[in-house]
Parts: sequence; C-alpha cells; structure tokens
Amino acid sequence: MHPAARPTDANLLRGNLTIGDFALSICSDGTYLLDGGAMFGVVPKTLWQKRAPADDENRILLGLNTVVVRTGTATVVIETGIGDRQPEKMQQIHQNQARLPASLAAAGVSQHEVTHVINTHLHFDHCGWNTTSDPNGTIRPTFPNAQYFAHRGEVEHGHLQLDRDKVSYLSPNYDPLIATGQMTLLDDEMIRRDPAIVPGIGVELFPGHTAQMMGVHIESQGEHACYIGDLMPTSHHIEPTWVMGYDLDPLLCIAQRKRFLARAIPESWVVLFTHDHHVPAATLSLNDKGKPVATPYEIII
Repeated sequence: MHPAARPTDANLLRGNLTIGDFALSICSDGTYLLDGGAMFGVVPKTLWQKRAPADDENRILLGLNTVVVRTGTATVVIETGIGDRQPEKMQQIHQNQARLPASLAAAGVSQHEVTHVINTHLHFDHCGWNTTSDPNGTIRPTFPNAQYFAHRGEVEHGHLQLDRDKVSYLSPNYDPLIATGQMTLLDDEMIRRDPAIVPGIGVELFPGHTAQMMGVHIESQGEHACYIGDLMPTSHHIEPTWVMGYDLDPLLCIAQRKRFLARAIPESWVVLFTHDHHVPAATLSLNDKGKPVATPYEIII
C-alpha cells in the first residue's frame, strides 16, 4: 500500500524561490490519489510504475500545488486545489486533505491580500478553493479582494455537463464568481491581443488536456517560469507521448508538449508542476538519447 501523504505544518509549504524580482511560494492543498492507468493513458504500467509506484488499488500519489507570486504590486494565486466540498464518496476515493488555507497561512499569505487568481482550466482539482461555503450553505469567494481569471470556453464546456467529463466541472467553483463579476472570462482573441494579467504574469493557450487550457508565464529580470497546468501534470509527464487518459485530445496534447519543450529547454525556463508533490519545480534538458529529463529546481523550504 502506498498511502496518501498527510502534510504536517513542516511541509505545508512546498518551497520558495525567486524569479527575478518576484517572490514565489509553492503552497499545497495536500495530496490526493488517482488511478495510475488514467494518469498515463496507453503507457504500459511496467514503465510508469517505475516512476510513480501504485498502491494495491492502482492509485498513485499526486500533489495539489498552488503557486503564489508576489510581484511587489500584486499577489497572484495560480490554481486553488480541490477545496473542501468534495462529496464523502469522492473524498474517500481521493483521500484529499483540503490544506490550502493552512498552507497559505504557513507561507504568510493572507486571503485578503490576494489581488488576482488564475485558473489554467476549471476541473475540480484546479479551482476548488475559488470559493468557500459558509455553514449555512452560502458560497463566498475565498479571496474576497481578488479578481479571478479563467477561459470562457471552460465555463461553456462545463455547463454542457457532457458524460465524459461532467464530474470534473462543479458549478459552485466558478458560477457564483461569474454572477457577481468577480471572475473575468478570457477568450482566444483577448489572450492573443494582450496575454498579461499583471505586468510580468501572462497566460498562453496550450490546448489538448482541455480545449482551452492555459499555461501561466512568470517573467522578471530576464528569468522565466511557467506553470504549465495539466499539459504536463508531473515531472513524469515531460515525455511528449506520455499523455493521460483524461486528455480530451491526446494528439493535440503531444503537439503542444513538443511546442512547449522547444521553448522551455533552450530558454532554461523553470517549470512549475501542478500535480507533482515531490518535484514541484524543475528545469528541463535533453539526455544523450534526445529525451527530455527534469532536474529538480533548488527551492528553499
């Protein structure tokens, strides 16, 4: 059995790093478990289990990494984990811990100081703490002073409630924010015209996992980091063909990974992984066989 890690106060904060003048904190909503076969698609288990050991129910341990960027004038939160509204059955399956508020506190981040929240897409494990439910059931923004950003196409797709992925789109994570105008819905043309959310932080479309999934670029003083969302959910997914069963368009995902690697490797980007609990940040290079490899980036706990 490979049990889910239970974060303690000592490891609520996954690490700190700097990108130019920007201070980044990698916070965590804890860990959760997902089926290893789904996470690696057609890749044989004999290959992926060497990198991500499975438990006796074929589940692997995944992280829920939220990156907080302090630019000096803005405090930007990228992704908000699963949250605390999972039905009991789903919580038993995933064994998630809803730790993000405690992790933010450990990083010295007040929920009221956050100015911007960016969701790469709107699957439940990326936007769960966008909102919080009061004991009386009233849904409120977890970050009351922040403007939220997501892609309009994600909302439209979620509203369709299609059989394949309706379980991944939970209306309370975004519809209340849209109703009050606290969530800005981006579209392809808006992103092409002006990808910046704040100076030094912008979004770019990397479709494949979902049709409108976005990566988040962080640039300051000639240094560059990219939170790549579920295009490459962990450091084990940097091989272009190791796509997930969850990806809506695997062939497009492969093409987008190659496009990403063609820039991230020669430009020495720091890659921030959404679901890698053990390697939340890495730089990428090619080995002597021309295959991409990840080198954990030095972060300070």
